[in-house]
Amino acid sequence: MVESSIEVGLDAVDRKILKILQQAGRISNAELAKQIHLSPPATHGRVKRLEQEGYIRGYVALLDRHQMGYDNLCFVELSLELHQHEKIQAILETITSWSEVLECHNVTGEYDYLLKVVVKNTQVLEHFISKKMIPLEGVAKIHTSLVLKEVKATTAIST
Repeated sequence: MVESSIEVGLDAVDRKILKILQQAGRISNAELAKQIHLSPPATHGRVKRLEQEGYIRGYVALLDRHQMGYDNLCFVELSLELHQHEKIQAILETITSWSEVLECHNVTGEYDYLLKVVVKNTQVLEHFISKKMIPLEGVAKIHTSLVLKEVKATTAIST
């Protein structure tokens, strides 16, 4: 396995901390220390360093979208008409302000952007596409795929 340069500052204990925190972000410092066999002050110092160095960006509660009433998960591919920096920035500012859009990625291939979108139902999806996406100036093509079944969904990155 080839190691990337970003991993140079991580030792085995750091990797174990990151793995545990991805699985149990609310774990107490004392319990984390016990699991990695370090003192609580040493563990706290390592976690703070990992935060400061940007390995840990933040802590969140992961909500169940079905429990929250969002039954439709979609991927929307988007092509732009023109590739002028100012117009792209305006489009991206608009798209990223929409609460339905969980993620927005600039991608290679036939489309320019891939959006991960959640909506409550197909009626809301139709409104999102017809009233928000289609009227957006500069959009050339939209392709929407509705997720039938999530086979794997995780936020954990291999440490």
